[in-house]
Amino acid sequence: MSLTNRYDFVLLFDVKDGNPNGDPDAGNLPRLDAETGHGLVTDVSLKRKVRNYVGLVHDQAMIEPKDGEKRFEIYVREKAILNNQNQRAYSALNLDAPKEEEATEGVAVPEAKAKKAGKVKRKGSADDVNQARNWMCQNFYDVRTFGAVMSTGINCGQVRGPVQLTFARSADPIVALEHSITRMAVATEAEAEKQDGDNRTMGRKHTVPYGVYRSHGFVSAFLAEQTKFDEDDLKVLWEALCGMFEHDRSAARGEMATRELIVFKHEKPLGNAPAHELFDRVKVSKKKDVDVARDYSDYTVTVNDKDLPVGVTILRPCHK
Repeated sequence: MSLTNRYDFVLLFDVKDGNPNGDPDAGNLPRLDAETGHGLVTDVSLKRKVRNYVGLVHDQAMIEPKDGEKRFEIYVREKAILNNQNQRAYSALNLDAPKEEEATEGVAVPEAKAKKAGKVKRKGSADDVNQARNWMCQNFYDVRTFGAVMSTGINCGQVRGPVQLTFARSADPIVALEHSITRMAVATEAEAEKQDGDNRTMGRKHTVPYGVYRSHGFVSAFLAEQTKFDEDDLKVLWEALCGMFEHDRSAARGEMATRELIVFKHEKPLGNAPAHELFDRVKVSKKKDVDVARDYSDYTVTVNDKDLPVGVTILRPCHK
């Protein structure tokens, strides 16, 4: 069943002695706001974890799809070739896929010359593209949830997803620590000879001692109607946001966890109150007697549920 409600939500998660989202342009240091020192985690990182969770937990649904539908496949996954994914839509619908523009040594053929040579990419008819786009939304969970640009080669159009997330920002400034680490092995014989058999490899590791991060999210009923994102998909989204860190353990992210998911449900598809006013009702503050926070219990999270706007209710999906 299609969504008839708008949702706005606050996601709170924490990290202890880990790197929640390293910046490859800064030697994999934890991302931070240079002016305030607050830690950052990108929306792309959070969506990646949702995708990984759905792909892992609902893998059986992909192997044995209900009614022949593979509704929980993931479009943007590790090592995926997106144009090959797009081709599947045309093959499944028995449509002629538009030809891709040819290139010479990695450089696209100029349009005028390409037209003369008959090498211009055919974008496909509007009807074919619409059919392909609908097929992609039907089969790929992340396409109908977050949207996707699927016109890079074989044209399946573009989809604006009903679910959007903001960057996550830490409640307080973070401290990015850098650690030296040693591996008691080397990769090549040449390295071993240089070290006279000592066989050590030095490296660096970056961690945040502790931080509570907050992200905001939005679910549009109108965009959900366009992608056919339904109530079942919404349940999977809440499930993924609550449990995504449980299946994302690594040496850099050993202790990360979703702590709170506070959802504001609107009675009307257009909404009953501005999102920023609802977000202001959620406060995260360090306790007065805590000098340096190192645990979630060092913080107080308050949700003002009094005098809510008419038509707005609060859900707490992560609370059992």
